[in-house]
Amino acid sequence: MKRPNLNRELALEALQRTADGAGGFTEAWQQLGTLWAEVQPRSGRLAEGDAGAVSVTGFRFVVRGAPDGHSARPVAGQRFLMGNRIFRIEAVTEAEPKGFYLNCHCEEELAV
Repeated sequence: MKRPNLNRELALEALQRTADGAGGFTEAWQQLGTLWAEVQPRSGRLAEGDAGAVSVTGFRFVVRGAPDGHSARPVAGQRFLMGNRIFRIEAVTEAEPKGFYLNCHCEEELAV
């Protein structure tokens, strides 16, 4: 495997739920840290969102590996922020057998 060019700074965020005291909860995104990644665009498609048509584009982010359960290891359901862009993490796999790097398969939605 060729060494990835980790040249994009990303914020890793996780959704946190907090009890609201009335039997429900509130949700807010909490930043877990900063990671550097190589970003590779994938294919896109047009989909129907809640408020109309959206453009959905896939991306593969390559980041440094971290042990399972470590806060620096992305997991599905979290998200990356790159400036004002938001990328939902759909799946995470090791890029090679030793786990030095991870492939994060993400999607970005933009209103059309």
